Amino acid sequence: MITKPFIKWAGGKSQLLMDIQKKYPAELGKSVRRYCEPFVGGGAVLFDILPFYQLDEVLINDINRELINTYVQIKINVDELINELEAYQSAFWAMTTDERKIFYYAKRERFNEIKINGDERANLESAALFIFLNRTCFNGLFRVNGKGLFNVPIGSYRKPTICDADNLVKVSQLLQNTIIKCGDYKECLPFIDCNTFVYIDPPYRPITETANFTAYAETPFNDKEQVELGKFVIKLHSVGAKVVVSNSDPKNTNQNDNFFDNLYSFCRIERVSAKRMINCNGDSRGSINELLISNY
Repeated sequence: MITKPFIKWAGGKSQLLMDIQKKYPAELGKSVRRYCEPFVGGGAVLFDILPFYQLDEVLINDINRELINTYVQIKINVDELINELEAYQSAFWAMTTDERKIFYYAKRERFNEIKINGDERANLESAALFIFLNRTCFNGLFRVNGKGLFNVPIGSYRKPTICDADNLVKVSQLLQNTIIKCGDYKECLPFIDCNTFVYIDPPYRPITETANFTAYAETPFNDKEQVELGKFVIKLHSVGAKVVVSNSDPKNTNQNDNFFDNLYSFCRIERVSAKRMINCNGDSRGSINELLISNY
């Protein structure tokens, strides 16, 4: 069963799946029957693993509340969510360019209103808006400003797929036995043991100063946080978990930058070629190296 991420996501791993698949533990689905993603994002690796491996327990987590709410709504309210998205798609496709702008910015304002007020009665609406905005905004980018408000402008797609009903149903089926949490990645620690495969895809360390765009949540993830994550991986290593970490390769711009080589000196570090899919400058979407770090 081929299942795709239901959103576009900066740093999404669809294009690196073949490289990441080579890192799956040989014991996955055998003696390793637990899976954890502390930074689930778009879930490309999650949806690659769930259909094909026998797992007893799965935990996904992210600090982005609106993202996690969308996962939850797909799990428990997929039919209602599809109805909402089909209505958005039908209306949006029929609009002129000017009408689309008015519609988009009204929906963005409503999404931010729910986000700030934290009204749980609007969880289904928030999830529908999250997917609508993701599918119609510029480059599918999720970015918030200093006040935590989603601020990405409208994109220029002719007929964006706002409702992929078949895929949403598949995602919902896969999530039925998945534990979904919203919080700090460290809260995943009690779940993880020697029979767990952990894939960690944190906010990437920017390879240039201009690449840092305070993206996915209000909380920053700078070098201090990267070091704390490294300590977290050491804890996972100590309990015998199989761990793979993705991150940017500082050596793309500075061959003398050994930040990750030093931080993960106890691990295997592989450099793999990737393309930057989300960049405001189309000419900058070339191949660069990214890191795949594993403790086995």
